[in-house]
Amino acid sequence: MAFLQYIIMIYTNIQQLDTTKDFIIPCKKGELKSIQQFLPIENPDFDGSFSTHQLLYGTTGNRIYVVGLGEDKNAAQLENTFYKFAFETQKYWGEEIQFFADGLNDEAILKSVIGLEMAQYSIGEFKSTKEDKKISTTISFSSEKKIDTILEEGKFTGETINRIKALVDAPPNIKTPEYLGEWAKKSAKKASYKCTVLHQKDLEKQGFDAVLAVGKGSINPPVVIINEYKAKKTDKIDIALVGKGITFDSGGLSIKPSTNLSYMKSDMGGAAVVLGVVELVAKLGLNINIVGIVASAENAVDANSYRPGDVINSYSGKTIEIIDTDAEGRLVLADGINFAIKKYNPEYIIDLATLTGSIVRTFGYAAAGMFTMNQEMANTMSAIGFKVHERVWQLPMFEDYEADLQSDVADIKNYNGKPIEGAINAAKFLESFTEKHEKWMHLDIAGVAFGSSPYAKMKSASGYGIQLITNFVKEKASK
Repeated sequence: MAFLQYIIMIYTNIQQLDTTKDFIIPCKKGELKSIQQFLPIENPDFDGSFSTHQLLYGTTGNRIYVVGLGEDKNAAQLENTFYKFAFETQKYWGEEIQFFADGLNDEAILKSVIGLEMAQYSIGEFKSTKEDKKISTTISFSSEKKIDTILEEGKFTGETINRIKALVDAPPNIKTPEYLGEWAKKSAKKASYKCTVLHQKDLEKQGFDAVLAVGKGSINPPVVIINEYKAKKTDKIDIALVGKGITFDSGGLSIKPSTNLSYMKSDMGGAAVVLGVVELVAKLGLNINIVGIVASAENAVDANSYRPGDVINSYSGKTIEIIDTDAEGRLVLADGINFAIKKYNPEYIIDLATLTGSIVRTFGYAAAGMFTMNQEMANTMSAIGFKVHERVWQLPMFEDYEADLQSDVADIKNYNGKPIEGAINAAKFLESFTEKHEKWMHLDIAGVAFGSSPYAKMKSASGYGIQLITNFVKEKASK
């Protein structure tokens, strides 16, 4: 009988390792001597290289898994070595396995738990199966330090990454804008934050004209999702996050080529990060007030679709000439950003979007494009990106680029019509809807949110952005 197996991980803190039972022991490259006391042989064929592991057997027949941590340069992506290790070996684990953590610092312990949890993601949710099989495994972390809080944060983080990967990987006939709204409402109820979903009539009443224009051609109506988590007594919003939630992008009347069109289900990657971060921040109980806004629509082709040449309104009041209906993400973001600023006046505002192919041609799949006029934000986000291996790289926002947005018939046009400066052009378009906010940042995550993976046969979601943005929030919460 075919089945999907789900392993529910339970993480506990124990004081001492029982070497007669199965255990995991991490080791840095070239430092095998530091764990020699735990090994049954003196010279195993293992040197601790990053993302490697070796199975040995102890005196009682117990399994000893030695996991390679690599070198110092690999510290930022330690979760990857534990993801790979668990993905390949957890089918052999019993109800409990120990983890020797005395040699790891807090950050390494956190990343190891995130990686172990990430290995629980099952991409085959929509396969026809006869039975779901759920089993639980307890991983007992041996540490003289009290690490329960770290274990909890690691589990919550890994779970959230898996949840947003499932969202991004979900097919577009299931994952409509309304579906994202329902997901957010269920999340809010479970994690104790406030969720409001604005539907068609609400959007018309409040003036989300750009969102409505993009969604006109779809049978699935657009929504705007507003998630609010407030831990402080004040109503002042510290951070607003805005996500592009295009649940499928055909390109509209400026239709995309058929090659890889099926992957356009991933065009809500920015929205997934926003939904996930608010949920995670709420679960962690961070001392901060944060709002997450998702502007969601399906960009489809229909008799009602908006057209190249149209002039549409926006939440800001500015009119927009449509040059290309495939430049739709910046339209929904323009409404979301302007709404966030006017409604909440946040100290910081960050938008995330799988926005342009231009950014993929610039950075490939190694980094996201970062756009801001606030160098303090840029420096902070860059440092966090290298720390958690979700890297960003700053691109210029020169005034020179503004000429390409000028329109004869409207306040601004949505595309420059040129095969150059695409990502920058999109960022400059968004900037014009920020009311000159001094702490705004745009992250173009098109190349890093979705791509090839050793854990799937086709392109799939990466989970990029959850650690990056959550760590930014944590840093602001600590101050």
